[in-house]
Formats: sequence, structure tokens, C-alpha cells
Amino acid sequence: MPKIVLFGATGYTGRLIAQALTARGAAPVLAGRNADSLAKLATEVGGAETAVADVTDPGSVRTLLGRGDVLITTVGPFLRYGKPALAAALSAGAHYFDSTGEGPFIRTVFDHHDEARRAGVALLTAFGFDYVPGNLAAALALGEAPDAVRADIGYFIADPGTSGGTRASMAGMLFEDGFALRGGRIVSQRTAARVRDFEVADRTRAGASVPGSEHFALTRSYPQLREADVYLGLPGPAAQGLRATSLITATIAGVAPVKRLAESALTRVVKGSNGGPSSAARARTRTWAVADVSDAAGRNRASVTLAGVDPYDFTAAILAWGARTALDGGLLGTGALGPVEAFGLDELTAGAAECGLAR
Repeated sequence: MPKIVLFGATGYTGRLIAQALTARGAAPVLAGRNADSLAKLATEVGGAETAVADVTDPGSVRTLLGRGDVLITTVGPFLRYGKPALAAALSAGAHYFDSTGEGPFIRTVFDHHDEARRAGVALLTAFGFDYVPGNLAAALALGEAPDAVRADIGYFIADPGTSGGTRASMAGMLFEDGFALRGGRIVSQRTAARVRDFEVADRTRAGASVPGSEHFALTRSYPQLREADVYLGLPGPAAQGLRATSLITATIAGVAPVKRLAESALTRVVKGSNGGPSSAARARTRTWAVADVSDAAGRNRASVTLAGVDPYDFTAAILAWGARTALDGGLLGTGALGPVEAFGLDELTAGAAECGLAR
């Protein structure tokens, strides 16, 4: 009988997802490296099957899965540790969800579209706060403005907290190429190459451009879209500072030995899997995803703002919703899919609202 497997269950985000799954009545298999930590988590969520697996032993990840299963993986940084879970899902014929926010890994997943179609499975990458809200906001705006050919999408957080895993992923991204949608094609673009203002909750807020899943996903459902940029909300000086920093890191990334030294230093300094914001801190956090779409003349045709809860709470809830919906046969296709393409706009809108994100 098909099942949901949660790989990386004992990490900060994994624990939240385990709680969200069991709250939905799911019975996930909790998988990770440490048997004692898994047993403790299983008790905390009211009982669950556990399995030991480690990305350093890809065979152990493959044995977690059977055909028709649904895999959720939170094991990151994904550029360093993500490929064994992706390969295992494709080999097993299991549907795949991950929590990455790392642009180059998102691109890797979409590069496996044809392989996933042949395997009869769906690959849902970046299926959390990174980057479901922006896909949904842009889809709603594009639905209101069929003549729009450009989308600018911004993510904004009030009173944010970050986990060790998030910080490790962000550090690993400093020396990687970004991208954007231009002329209907994915092109390289340095992170923070663009800085733009958005109107958010009656305030003007700045954002710096970052790679996201929207660049790949939105043109599947809205082929008229020719250009798209995704922005991470930052205070104005910080956005400009990131822009300047990205010029330096892009130069370093062009010199392979220097890049390896810099990445090695960051790995030692920035540790993953060392906790995250408390439930009380998360309760104070508010988020927004904003999509402005414009026509070929640059005129704004529609704007949509979605307001939501803490990013970690939303990520846990939407991954639990997506996995349970997939297990129940609710996917609309196979291949590497965007959120709208996978579930349909109406279903995704309702699911996101259930998880704390609404217009």
C-alpha cells in the first residue's frame, strides 16, 4: 500500500512536517540518520514507523521507497545533499516533494522532467514558503490579466527567524549562478542583479532578485509569460548591500580554487540542523507574497497580494497538504511540475488558504 515517507524527519523543518502530517491523519514513515532521534520523534507525534537512511549511503535512501509512494525530503543544503533522494524517487517510481529554496537545485529538478514523465511520477521542488506563495499569487494575477507578459514577484517577512538549515542553504548559494526568465527562456542572472520596490501592507518595501521555481513553472500554465523576476524582501540598504556582495561572490565563483576555499570556510562557520525559531516566535511572524504583472508596454495589468503565517509553519502545512493530496490521487500530471500545474489553481488556492495563506 502506498505511503508517505518523510526523509530528514528529525531536523527542524522535518519535525514540523511530521506534526502537520499526523495532524492530518497521515501515517508517515519517519526517516533519517539517527535511530534514537527517530524513535523519540515517533513517540512525540503519537506513534509512527521509522527507518534509518543517510545520503552518504544512497542505497539506504532507495530502500525507503516503493512504487506509488510519496517522498518528502528536507535534507539540505540540497546542492550538497539533495540528489540521492531525487534519484531514489525516480528509481522507485515515487512522487517527490522537497523544501529547498536553492535556485540551482530547483533547476536540477526541472532538468529531470522527461525522466519523471517516463517513470510516471511528479517532482514538486521548492514546495514550501520557497516558492509556492509566489507561484500562486502570480497565477491569480495572470488569470486576471491574460495580456500580461511579465511578472514581478516579491516575498516579504515581518519579524523573521531562521533555522540552521536555512542559514546553511543561504551560505551555499552565495557562489552559485542565479537565473531569470527572459524572452520565454531561462537565462543566467546574478543574484540581486535587480532591486525593486513593492507596495506591501500599505508600505513600500524593497526586494533583491533571487532564483525561484516561478521562472520554470509559470510558463507551463501561462505560455504568454515572457519575463519574470522573483525578489526577496530586504530593507533598502540591505538589498543594495546584497547587490554589491553578489558582484564580489560572482568574481570569486569564476576562480575555481578560490571558490572551493570560500565554500569550505563557510561550511565550517555556518552549521545546519541546529534548531530554529520557537513556536512563540513563529506566532509573531507574518508574511506576504506579491505579484505584479504587466503587458508588453510595461503597464501594470494586475496585482495580487497574499498574506500568510510564519514561513516554517506554512512550509510544514503545505508539504503535508501536498503529500496527502498526492497520495490520494490528486495530482494532475507527471514530470517536474509547478504547484499550479500539479494541483490546479482552484485546488491550490483552497489548500494554501487551509495552510494559512490567503488573499
